[in-house]
Amino acid sequence: MGKTLNLIPVTPLDYRRLAEARLPRFLFDYIDGGANDERTLASNVDDFARVLIKQQVLRNVDNLDTSTEIAGKPASMPVVLAPVGMAGLFGRRGEVQGVRAANAAGVPFTLSTVGICPLDEIRSASSVPFWFQLYMIRDREVIRDLLQRAMANGCDTLVFTVDLPMPGMRHRDVRNGMLDTGLRGKLGKVWQLGTRPGWVWDVGVKGKPHSFGNLAHVVPDPTDLAVFSQWINRQFDTSVTWKDIEWLRGIWKGKLLIKGILQTGDARDALAVGADGLIVSNHGGRQLDSVASSISKLPAIAEAVGGQMEILMDGGVRSGVDVFKAIALGASAVMIGRPWVWAMAGAGEQGVRDLLAVFKRELEIAMALSGVTRIADISRDNIDSTPW
Repeated sequence: MGKTLNLIPVTPLDYRRLAEARLPRFLFDYIDGGANDERTLASNVDDFARVLIKQQVLRNVDNLDTSTEIAGKPASMPVVLAPVGMAGLFGRRGEVQGVRAANAAGVPFTLSTVGICPLDEIRSASSVPFWFQLYMIRDREVIRDLLQRAMANGCDTLVFTVDLPMPGMRHRDVRNGMLDTGLRGKLGKVWQLGTRPGWVWDVGVKGKPHSFGNLAHVVPDPTDLAVFSQWINRQFDTSVTWKDIEWLRGIWKGKLLIKGILQTGDARDALAVGADGLIVSNHGGRQLDSVASSISKLPAIAEAVGGQMEILMDGGVRSGVDVFKAIALGASAVMIGRPWVWAMAGAGEQGVRDLLAVFKRELEIAMALSGVTRIADISRDNIDSTPW
């Protein structure tokens, strides 16, 4: 018998299959893959499945409300679209599609430092302030300029990523010839592009200009991924310490969230340098393989500093049920990266809107069958068991 045709995509894995069918292999694997043997990538998802919710019935759950506040602003549910580098190569002007879908759903959107669309384009597409994500690169004047432009374009929250002093070993990218500047690598990518004529026309041609919108003067052509990799290796700063974050805090006047925290000691350091919050994250399993999953590290970090700063998490969130689990274990909100990019690549802006609607409905059902009606009422008492 032939494969079953799914008429309507529902889950992130449904959209993942659509994305795989539409993207050139090197781009699909770039967003889909992780570091080394991808053990941490897998454990991010698997460890969520090992957390069990306590079902409680015959409670009055007539007035369910998933709304909350994230970084001082109202949101329809505790979900944020995470920063994803080069999102504009996975769909035509991908970051624009993402911010419009986020606005429609009433959740924050985060623009990556290495996004395709520039800050001013996102501002024009957005009806509310959006977040900006920053990597610390060696040229501090470039950093200062980026922050000034972000503030000028209405960004009110900065997500500072601290777990990328150098890129992780992502073997899928090497296998696909992404980093090969020789003839073999170029011919390989041309062949992969030839298998996806729809992407070539919709994104490759109609999605121009292809440049790192906020760093076009530094890395003009993101389609030359070997050049992009060389730039990263030169510019990402391995000498960054907590003192540099103090310098950053002196420039940035909005909310500051530190992304890439896995240890309670680092969480306390983030609090000490004046961060407003942190994001428990292992970079989606893309940096150091064999580190713990984000969800397994969340409870201890939330216990250490949760009463003093806002705690978010990312990595492995694949449903509204996962959102519920993260909130119960101490997060105020979650960030999703791969799910929204798979949806955008597979079904465009509408796909992201539909995915977020499913997340919201799943969260409502989890709340109803746990006997709670408000996000603030979700707690560790709603968890039946964890493996930690």
